Amino acid sequence: MSSGKTLLGVLAGVAIGATMGILLAPDKGSNTRKRISKKGEDFTDELKDKFNNLMDGLKTKFDSTKAEAEELIENGKAKVQEAKRDVKHAVNEKFEHQPKV
Repeated sequence: MSSGKTLLGVLAGVAIGATMGILLAPDKGSNTRKRISKKGEDFTDELKDKFNNLMDGLKTKFDSTKAEAEELIENGKAKVQEAKRDVKHAVNEKFEHQPKV
């Protein structure tokens, strides 16, 4: 999760730097406000895209892990059934070879 925080910090730094550059640039106030607004919208859109990509990646990872867990559970159930059959078979063999009293 550290890379996510780093990415967020970098994006925030870029946004602050762009805003400061616009504010310090010699231009009419209305033009400056429009540029700040546009940069803010661009930053928001980019942040939404990054967030959606992150969520898609997490969902993919979750689905993959869930499928692996389900497969492990099914394999475990099959092994338990196999062990039960082996124990039954061994018990039956043991009693079949016992001398009758």
